[in-house]
Amino acid sequence: MAGKDVPVSPLAPTSYPDATAIDGVRFATAEAGIRYKNRRDVFMAVMAPGTEVAGVFTTSKCPGAPVEWCREALKGGTARALVVNSGNANAFTGLKGREAVKLTAAIAARAVGCKPGEVFISSTGVIGEPLDATKFEGVLETCAKAAKDGPWLDAARAIMTTDTYPKVAVRTVRLGGVDVNLVGIAKGAGMIAPDMATMLSYVFTDAPISAAALQFMLSQGVKGSFNAITVDSDTSTSDTLLVFATQAAAKRGAPRIESAGDRRLTAFKAAFASLLMELSHMVVRDGEGARKFVRVTVEGAVSNASAKRVALSIANSPLVKTAIAGEDANWGRVVMAVGKAGEPAERDKLDIYFGDIRVATSGARDPAYSEAATTAYMQGQDLAIRVAMGLGRGRATVFTCDLTKAYVEINGDYRS
Repeated sequence: MAGKDVPVSPLAPTSYPDATAIDGVRFATAEAGIRYKNRRDVFMAVMAPGTEVAGVFTTSKCPGAPVEWCREALKGGTARALVVNSGNANAFTGLKGREAVKLTAAIAARAVGCKPGEVFISSTGVIGEPLDATKFEGVLETCAKAAKDGPWLDAARAIMTTDTYPKVAVRTVRLGGVDVNLVGIAKGAGMIAPDMATMLSYVFTDAPISAAALQFMLSQGVKGSFNAITVDSDTSTSDTLLVFATQAAAKRGAPRIESAGDRRLTAFKAAFASLLMELSHMVVRDGEGARKFVRVTVEGAVSNASAKRVALSIANSPLVKTAIAGEDANWGRVVMAVGKAGEPAERDKLDIYFGDIRVATSGARDPAYSEAATTAYMQGQDLAIRVAMGLGRGRATVFTCDLTKAYVEINGDYRS
């Protein structure tokens, strides 16, 4: 609900970690007046020469102009600057949108002293409204001069739209006997059904890792994290997830990693994957109007892919999600969602669980079903739905939230 007071999600973190400075990354935020008044709506990160980059983007057939720019820039493998604005997605804006991105890159490149192709750009907000990139004149130059190595919460706040809280995750891990650091920020609350990325998310590390190795780890890491979340089944035109490695830890003795298969990357891979998982869960927990965080697991399907399609059918069902909002263990709606998924399923082999409580089995309600116990379970904030298909070994888990009246209110008022 842009520009309006929205209560912070009850699923928001109660505290934030101390975000470590990343050697080779400085950033600043500013007010450019893109859409909001008296609010920082621009984030600019400046990276040291030699920073390598990897990324994944929306597979929407109607991508925003910044996505197209980043896809092309990614081919160069290096990055010196990142510019992110909120309030305007610069999507479905035609030639004006492409010109706005080009001008933004030129302004940032002059401010940093790099090539335009080393500038990465993201925009989030209203779709279809032209973006006046001249508003970045002077602002990005000021940001480049004022850039510091913290605090990261400021960066996360600057890219928020309908988010109710900033999203930051931190990791420190050993690489070749040397500590390397990772910090990730994300934004997202609605239009969340990522396909290859999330709404907007950026990870920074000082590890000396090649762009090729980063790309492999990122493409693998999103499968169980950002590509396994959904708030409302809608895939954004702007989905972007970028990872920047400044290489600065090499000065402290960290080894240069060229291949994702390097055994020295084992601990880093685990830390990176857990950071992506934490950020993606923060997005779901801030789902517009959300009051419940829900883990949906499907097991015993004919394949992992089939299990994921069934799990998404459940997680995206408005009837399932509204039942969860009403704290109603309506397993009949889960059966409906399984049946409509278009995947192999046999009614009389299904077992359905809410938490550890089996509510249905063999095509009927479980004989030991307890309405009181199940109702008590549904009153919790973190819930789990599990469906055992009884057909094979396929398994998948996706993460979602409930669907409340507030979701309609937020999106009904979004452009007003």
